[in-house]
Amino acid sequence: MHKKTTLFVFVGVFLSAFLGLAGFVPAVFAGMQTFEKDYTYEAGEADSKLSCRTISLEQAKRLLLEELGTYLESRTEVKNFQLTKDQITSLTAGAVKTEIVSEAWDGRIYRLKARITADPDEVAKAVKALRADRDKSAALEKSRAAAAQYLQEIEKLKKELASAQRDAAAAKRLEYSRTVNKLSAVDWYEQGLAHFRKGEMDQAARAFTKAIEVDPELYPAIAYRGHTYSVMHQQDKAIADYNRMLEKNPRHRHFVFGIPKILRRYFLS
Repeated sequence: MHKKTTLFVFVGVFLSAFLGLAGFVPAVFAGMQTFEKDYTYEAGEADSKLSCRTISLEQAKRLLLEELGTYLESRTEVKNFQLTKDQITSLTAGAVKTEIVSEAWDGRIYRLKARITADPDEVAKAVKALRADRDKSAALEKSRAAAAQYLQEIEKLKKELASAQRDAAAAKRLEYSRTVNKLSAVDWYEQGLAHFRKGEMDQAARAFTKAIEVDPELYPAIAYRGHTYSVMHQQDKAIADYNRMLEKNPRHRHFVFGIPKILRRYFLS
């Protein structure tokens, strides 16, 4: 009996090794694709390691999303959505997470390697779902447009700081810092959306909270955090975020999708 069991184990191990070498990867891993990008950034007058990381991560993220978008664009199911490449790229930002693989900083030059690992089938499904949700697709398109705008403003301010007089430099530095923070907040916000889509509510709430801490005026992050808390059955926290949104704009599009679930209990009682 012992010899027979040993034989079965041996045969199992052998077949596993053989199938692995032959390219028969288990389905759970077979669909995963990895995209990597290196990015090098030369620091300006107002840059720190943190600001360099924020700027470089966004630049690498844009390149990675464009590459993944091109990959998805060739797939039949995505072609049938009749989306532009920019729309695919924007929607993909809410379905995947960009992670930093490595970084190096010498005080002047910052180098970063970033990666997206995703199953194209799952991303295609997410793009389809996001496409059907006008609020979420609009939010993603706006966040991508905002990130592009902030990068342009950062580059403009960087050039202005290089030649700014001392009396004007302080104000420019402050504006530069605020713009970098807004760019960082957009990244945290999109991370929150990706976590929310995957049902990772704790991570989503933390990411939205980080976005709000960095940029308190990023109101879509407040709305989505409220919706996240509602899904987590933390209604007191959800109500606090919804009230915060009401103070800003009662008809905010990112607000209305969550409030009906608890409107009757908390607002009409």
